[in-house]
Amino acid sequence: MERIMGLDLGSRTLGIAVSDPLGMIARTVETFRFDPDDYDAACSRAVQLAKELGAVKFVLGLPKHMNGDVGIRGQISLDFKAKLEAESGLPVILQDERLTTAAAERILISADVSRKKRKAVIDQMAAVQILQSYLDQKR
Repeated sequence: MERIMGLDLGSRTLGIAVSDPLGMIARTVETFRFDPDDYDAACSRAVQLAKELGAVKFVLGLPKHMNGDVGIRGQISLDFKAKLEAESGLPVILQDERLTTAAAERILISADVSRKKRKAVIDQMAAVQILQSYLDQKR
């Protein structure tokens, strides 16, 4: 089995995670920072890393409101999905990402990570939560 890449898209950051080759465990890769709303740069970085890491598909977090509606951020993710599929030629699976950042924050706080360090890795950890949720559903 090949690797799967998890993505948490923000307005200025892209949290990136990758699975192990067996598709069991997600781990952090990086937080890619880009100019506000420069999703072309984020897409290019994701495609580049997918090639380097041998990823065969992406799992992209889809932000939804608590009532399930897709808002502005969700529409940006849908547009990013189309761009990513076109540039990479790989499938992009959408994964509900409600509360993933909050869960990542709780994990980091319980590990006694400082506020400054949490800020640096929170997007990566959210990407891990998104990807791990997908991997767990597939088992």
